[in-house]
Amino acid sequence: MRVLLAGGGTAGHTSPLLATAAVLAEAGDDVLCLGTPRGLEVTLIPQAGYALELVPPVPLPRRPNGDLVRLPRNLRRSVSATLKVIDSFRPDVVVGFGGYVSVPAYLAARKRKLPLVVHEGNALPGIANKLGARLTTHVATSFPETPLRHATYVGLPIRRQIADLDREASRAEGRAHFGLDADRPTILVTGGSQGARRINTAMAAASRDLADAGIQVLHAAGRPDEVELSPRPGDPPYVVEQYIDRIDLAYAAADLVVCRSGANTVTEVSSVGLPAVFVPLPIGNGEQALNAHPVVGAGGALLIDDAAFTPAWVDSAVVPLVTSPERLASMSRAASGIVRGDAAEQLAAMIHRAGEAGR
Repeated sequence: MRVLLAGGGTAGHTSPLLATAAVLAEAGDDVLCLGTPRGLEVTLIPQAGYALELVPPVPLPRRPNGDLVRLPRNLRRSVSATLKVIDSFRPDVVVGFGGYVSVPAYLAARKRKLPLVVHEGNALPGIANKLGARLTTHVATSFPETPLRHATYVGLPIRRQIADLDREASRAEGRAHFGLDADRPTILVTGGSQGARRINTAMAAASRDLADAGIQVLHAAGRPDEVELSPRPGDPPYVVEQYIDRIDLAYAAADLVVCRSGANTVTEVSSVGLPAVFVPLPIGNGEQALNAHPVVGAGGALLIDDAAFTPAWVDSAVVPLVTSPERLASMSRAASGIVRGDAAEQLAAMIHRAGEAGR
């Protein structure tokens, strides 16, 4: 079967696309990916070994602005470019993961009367997938309560290196890989692929309190210049990276993660049983807080508003947590098993059903 996968922009769209592509490729399917020049897909998809075609992005504004005025022209241009890709590749089915590239993919698939599969990553659907769900009955969601037409809960596809990770067995390797001490309490900090200023600055400002408690930190900052440190001789390691390629080893190294609650992050850390402090992105429609609710409700994570995530809160809440093995073990057990671990296989099966039905 020939499958066109459309998604990109951020890791939240690209990661599930790559996880699904891996399952499809293993089944012998011919996979082509569709993205735009703006997103992480330009780097990540070729690195993973998949062919990538680029089309012009179509920003979907939430409020009146210049993008709204230019929307009809941008959409026509992008749909036209997508139709050229479809006519060349001749897919049996088109799959969209949301984001700028998905709307032209959905419209082009409809124009060519091709089966369409939509996957929504967040608990609250985005504009692109609300449109896509009106054009097909093959709609997959990452969370069971996502309000989307024709929705079937399959979970969020995650990379096999994450799904199969044994954190305990890989802990020593993970800490050695990042230059961390073998036996100290360890916090992983990440604001996602683009970083998070609030998390970066609050954690940096709390670094001495963390060091005084014997805690070491691995910090994927996105923008390392926002993490201003003044280490003292003998302080535990505080390792700052712009981006972490081996996130599986970072999860293995950590006892606790402080992070945003994008769907991909929530799914990955929960699937490996890593206790979390979720700091939802304060903009948008509140989808990040909704993503976190199942894990928080089960006792596998804490949830703190962006504005309330301060150095003082880190000292009063995070330090006691990461230095309590009993609390961490309880949270790890609670987080494990909340999310589906077979989402990539479930979504691939839906894609195959849609493609077969369209033949």
